[in-house]
Amino acid sequence: MNQDKHGPHIPLDAHLCFSLYACSRAIFRMYRPLLDDLDLTYPQYLVLLALWEHETMSVKDISEQLVLDSGTLTPMLKRMEAAGLVRRERSKEDERVLHIRITDKGIALKDQSMCVPKSLLEASGMSEAEIGVLNGTIQKLLNQINENSSAK
Repeated sequence: MNQDKHGPHIPLDAHLCFSLYACSRAIFRMYRPLLDDLDLTYPQYLVLLALWEHETMSVKDISEQLVLDSGTLTPMLKRMEAAGLVRRERSKEDERVLHIRITDKGIALKDQSMCVPKSLLEASGMSEAEIGVLNGTIQKLLNQINENSSAK
């Protein structure tokens, strides 16, 4: 920590929030052309990642997993349905619940999208294990921050 006439000062590049922000933006820039080739936005790619794991999820579950509000998610899911990637279905048990089911076209993008995480691995100069450890550390930080901020 440096000292200046206004007191202690932490340089910008020493702030974790800035490093995460700058890294995130660099990854988005790298992903953009790959996702453009797949005709996907980054949030649509995230929805597909979740659905490749679960095949069918409620809008609420997708919203919670991706930390996206329904105001952002709903129009995106409608566009994804129009593109034939997902199908929106009302629950037979509770009509208030909307389920999102991945279509065959959405499933077919899974193999094509493998270039996205591979590009990060190649550009990072890190091993899969190192990326896994880093991701685990970031997830731990995120969980702690969420836990501590919701407790207040």
